[in-house]
Amino acid sequence: MTGMSDVRLTLYQQELLGLPEARVIPCGPQESRWQQFWRRVRTRKQLLELSDEQLRDIGISREQAKLEAMRPFWRC
Repeated sequence: MTGMSDVRLTLYQQELLGLPEARVIPCGPQESRWQQFWRRVRTRKQLLELSDEQLRDIGISREQAKLEAMRPFWRC
């Protein structure tokens, strides 16, 4: 993959689908706010760079990837 772990992509998929268990997942309490900000910027950008085949592998559509990438940085 492009540096994103399968676990992180699974968590993002749960958030995109609005599954209840995704809402109780902490957003990285061990990270500083700046670390969280840069991680979100980086991973959301990487999500847009995934091919259609890679998106299929993680079970999300191109539209879901775009919606995730457009989320404000302050939202988990």
